[in-house]
Amino acid sequence: MREQDVIARLIRNEADMAYRRRVLTIFEWLDPQDGDRILDGGCGRGFYLKFIRQVCGAELAGVELEYGILRIARDALAGEEGITLVNGNLYHLPFPDATFDKAILSEVLEHVEDDVAALRSVARVLRPGGLIAITVPNANYPFWWDPINKTLETLFNTHIQRGLFAGIWANHVRLYTREQLRGAVTAAGLEIAAERSFTHHSFPFIHNIVYGFGKTALEAGLLPQSVASAADRHNTSGERGGPLNPVNIGLRLFEWFDRRNVMDEPPERSTVNLCVLARKPVRAG
Repeated sequence: MREQDVIARLIRNEADMAYRRRVLTIFEWLDPQDGDRILDGGCGRGFYLKFIRQVCGAELAGVELEYGILRIARDALAGEEGITLVNGNLYHLPFPDATFDKAILSEVLEHVEDDVAALRSVARVLRPGGLIAITVPNANYPFWWDPINKTLETLFNTHIQRGLFAGIWANHVRLYTREQLRGAVTAAGLEIAAERSFTHHSFPFIHNIVYGFGKTALEAGLLPQSVASAADRHNTSGERGGPLNPVNIGLRLFEWFDRRNVMDEPPERSTVNLCVLARKPVRAG
């Protein structure tokens, strides 16, 4: 099966249209291959590691700060060979210099106080010429993605950062402008090899629906098995039940709103994500 077909199957159940594009972008930019050494910094529940293992035999490592989240990743990846999972932070990566060929920092930098220090740390363990695929939330996000916070920011210069209605700001230190993301990458001594931004059109309140309510209910075991299986990112079989499954009804609705989006929107357009492909310089001599 071709890599593109595998990836399409892996994200078939995905309700977050921006996440779909993050997966596609990371696979396009990093092009994982057998023999690669790839680090997922802030690996969370191990979704990217599991997806990469579905397409190639790369040597993989994931680092996650929250031990409870790392345990979920370990359970999900149990039995998979060539994957190392470490409980730690990005500032002090437990790997020698130039260990990895490629790295992922997807929806991570907005959680750390010193993003430049985190980038420098990842660059240290990357070989010269190695690549980092970075995605972050855009400060210029679409109104309908998170109407609550967009209204609070516009009228009161504040936002909700914790809880059910945190939306795009959930547990984040910052959102990014293009200039801020570029500045952090170059300040860490990295080169910018590519940029893109995506997901302008969306179903209203989709972030709150998918993460505030859906993810919370899924992890609390409150969903019927048929619904939970269809909604679970770790379900990589591509099976998602019948057309009347509530997840599938929701997916059709979300996909209808998403149909006008493209993989790289114009710079002036509001989008959910900003992405940069960074390269560690190859120094002469």
